Amino acid sequence: MLGTLVNVAAVIVGSLAGLLLKKGIPEKISDTVMRGVALCVLYIGISGSLVGKNTLITILSMVIGAVIGTLLDLDGKLNRFGERIQEKMKGRAGSGSSVAEGFVTASLIFCVGAMAVVGSIQSGINGEHSTLFTKALLDGISSIVLASTLGLGVILSAGAVLVYQGAITLLAQWVAPFLSDYAVAEMSCVGSLLIVALALNMLGITKLKTANYLPGVFIPIALCLFM
Repeated sequence: MLGTLVNVAAVIVGSLAGLLLKKGIPEKISDTVMRGVALCVLYIGISGSLVGKNTLITILSMVIGAVIGTLLDLDGKLNRFGERIQEKMKGRAGSGSSVAEGFVTASLIFCVGAMAVVGSIQSGINGEHSTLFTKALLDGISSIVLASTLGLGVILSAGAVLVYQGAITLLAQWVAPFLSDYAVAEMSCVGSLLIVALALNMLGITKLKTANYLPGVFIPIALCLFM
């Protein structure tokens, strides 16, 4: 768990630095920076989506994930959770962005991708933490930028990193046989498409309920066993 704990600490420290930085940035500049960050997030999503090799798995994962997420109303639950926190913090999450937006955006960026999955498996099976240490450095830098534009919700993504990577690390002996390079690539592809959706929302182009698609990230694990 050492690699995951270092990763979580990096996100928290980076987010706190970003929140402090946010206070000194005029709103006009903050809005401009927000658009720039959104374009970078779009680039991350497009780049990650290209690792997928089976379009049918991507389509089925998105459809099945959307059905599950909508039935569970994940987006609604997450937004209500964020609103309660934002109300308690009395607006310190920052104008123009909600706690839920910052949480979902940062969580997907930090959790989706081969480094999170492969690094956690390495950490759990043989105690090799170098991949997660590298990821911690990248996430720490990213969290500074994200928190300075998206606010308080970004620091909450540390919890998502802890649960997601921690679970894979603890269950590495059992999940490793099902997480082939093929499955990890397809998971990254689906997750990256959700990052594209987040970027479009950040740019004000769409209003997609991205949280409702989150179950789709895990569907490729099952589909890759048969396709």
